[in-house]
Amino acid sequence: MDFQLSEDQQTLRKWVHDFAETEIRPVASHYDETEEFPWPVIKKASEIGLYTPEFYMDAVANDQTGLNLPLALEETCWGCAGISLGIWGTGLPLSTLAYSGTPDQLMHWVPLMFGTPDDPKVAALCVTEPGAGSDVSALRTTARRDGDEWVLNGQKIFATNGGPANVRIVVATVDPNLGHRGQAAFIIGPDTPGIRAGKKEQKLGIRASDTSEVILEDCRIPLENVLGGPEKLEAKFEKARSEGARSSAALKTFEMTRPSVAAQAVGIARAAFEFSRDYAKERQTFGRPIIEHEGIAFKLADMAMEIDAARLLTWRAAWLARNGTFEHAEGSMSKLKAGEVAVAVTEQAVQILGGYGYIKDFPVEKWYRDAKIYTIFEGTSEIQRLVIGRALARS
Repeated sequence: MDFQLSEDQQTLRKWVHDFAETEIRPVASHYDETEEFPWPVIKKASEIGLYTPEFYMDAVANDQTGLNLPLALEETCWGCAGISLGIWGTGLPLSTLAYSGTPDQLMHWVPLMFGTPDDPKVAALCVTEPGAGSDVSALRTTARRDGDEWVLNGQKIFATNGGPANVRIVVATVDPNLGHRGQAAFIIGPDTPGIRAGKKEQKLGIRASDTSEVILEDCRIPLENVLGGPEKLEAKFEKARSEGARSSAALKTFEMTRPSVAAQAVGIARAAFEFSRDYAKERQTFGRPIIEHEGIAFKLADMAMEIDAARLLTWRAAWLARNGTFEHAEGSMSKLKAGEVAVAVTEQAVQILGGYGYIKDFPVEKWYRDAKIYTIFEGTSEIQRLVIGRALARS
């Protein structure tokens, strides 16, 4: 085992950190307050080559360690988790496309997902529905074949980038008799009739990130817009009917991307830890810095330890996702640990700052609000424990 980052990885981390420090941190409170979508920051990320298909190809797809993306995610979330999700939200539909799409689909749709540095675009993966939540098998959005077209109807909620998305990938049920095995992912381009953004949610945290409903009403798309192509889809259904295949495209995407979500949570926790540590060095009570009081020093020690543990779980899971397989749901372990660490660390950061931690003049209250979603989205903490428990039972 080698726990040292390569020289290229250290350079990447510094490059992204510098961007987060100069372009994200200074505007984080503005976008948190206004809930505007951070197009100017995304444009700058595109201009420097961070938000581009080439970055995903060169730094992510060709990265044999699996660590480059988690490194970048931790740094941008250190800057602001909401803005970071605006930048990286396209990665989730991109992962689905890369996992299930054909080479022709990749060539056609990836440029439309990202746009250009002069006119950047974003994409969205639309899975969650009212009444379904983490139960992917309960999705009610339908896709019906009608000649050379698919006709989609349904309602999606909590879609990251759902409102401003230029391209949306929608998971829908084709054969309800097969449960989630009868689902498929469909790609819907810009200006397609029958699909529209619904209500934009107002949230506790990650307020710069767009979280919206997506409504489908007799949305017609070409037959070839099903990921993998119609022939592969029918073959998958036949296999499911005869052999009982168990995994859906959505579930496989979430399994592989959970280390990336964990890295985001680590970034938030680190931001809160560093700020409260520095504050504790300056703030004095009873004639000495509060970091010299055991009550504060022990909090900071636990915070540092838990962040390091979460990061190491995340890096291991990212490596396994790239080079091996998850034997005991290591992806879920990383997401569960990092999400709960982010909540605990940000809470303690507020406590260390006392009354100052509770007011908007200091950023720790924002990090506290941002952290909570990481125990909820892309599988709640309860779902992660269920996945881990089932993996242990199988082993």
